[in-house]
Formats: sequence, structure tokens, C-alpha cells
Amino acid sequence: MASDPRYAAGPLYVQEVEGLGTVRVDPVDPDADAPLIHSWVSAERARFWGMRGASPDEVREVYAHLDSLDTHHGFLARLDGEPAALFQTYEPEADRVSECYDPLPGDLGVHLMVGPAATPRPGYSGALLGALFAFALRDRTRLVAEPDAANAKAIARLVRCGFTLGPLVVLPEVDLPEVHIPAKRARLTFLTREPAGP
Repeated sequence: MASDPRYAAGPLYVQEVEGLGTVRVDPVDPDADAPLIHSWVSAERARFWGMRGASPDEVREVYAHLDSLDTHHGFLARLDGEPAALFQTYEPEADRVSECYDPLPGDLGVHLMVGPAATPRPGYSGALLGALFAFALRDRTRLVAEPDAANAKAIARLVRCGFTLGPLVVLPEVDLPEVHIPAKRARLTFLTREPAGP
């Protein structure tokens, strides 16, 4: 997708994170990034992502479909040039989550997966996620995430990042020609942007 103007214009977002490094956020390039994304989503640690059995071609097709939508977007975050996280955003009213809560103006849905760190270090995930949430909240007032209700580790991480717990819900099955997503028991969580000072 080198000819795609989104990539020629440079990164969508860059943030220097003290003690971590430079976080850069770019749109997912389905062709170029599928092998990396496949290596992440097919691992046991990614069982809640729901793509463990997907082939590299199926991963590319999923992200090509996502890339074709105006309401859902995929991003790859890099830390000092190295791939670090997969981050997806979506308009809640255009997603199945809207059947489980009433989206407010300014809401943005998020899915995230921190990739395996080459050298794990204290505070790594929290600092990286803080940069991604800052990116998502640039023009929004609230983020909504809906991790699998059984994913206690992800829920605890979101709470440590400032999210508040919402209700347990069942996200309905999506069965369309281009995508199938099974029903999921999830915990809604919300992060509200701090109001600007005087």
C-alpha cells in the first residue's frame, strides 16, 4: 500500500513517552502487516482476540475488510520503530456493542493487543497503552472497551489505566457474508477524558 496517501503523509500520531521511548501510530497495511499480526493473534496469549485458528491470508482479508470501512479502523503502534501493539477503533453506534449500551456523542470503541515485548520491563504496557489512549482521545471524550468477561488480566489492566467498570453484557453474534463473530460475554469499561483546564 505504499501508494496509499495515508502512508505517504507519515505517521498519524507520535508521542515521546518518558522512560519508554517514541510511540508511533500508523494505519494497518493489510498486505504488509498481515504476517506480523498473524504471528500475534495466533499465539496462545491472544486467545481472547478470537483469531487463533485464522491463516495469514484470512488475517489479511479481515484487515482489508476493516480498512474498507469508514466506521472501524486498525492501527499498528511502534515503539522506537519496532512493532509494539495492535489497536483498533470503531464507532459504537455502527457496532454490535450499541445493542448493549446507549452510545453518547464523543464515544469511541477500542480493541487493543500489546505485542510480545522483546525485553519486558516494569510499566511497559501501561505506558504504551497510555499513549494509545491519548491518540484515541484527541477528538473524543470517552472510550469504551468490551474485553471478554473471562479475560481478568485485560480488565485489570484497563482499570489500572483509568477505565471504570460498566455492566456485564452479551455482545450478539455477527453473521455476515464478509465476517462472522460469535456472541461474547463481555465487561464494558469506560475511560472519560479529563476536561480541559480554564
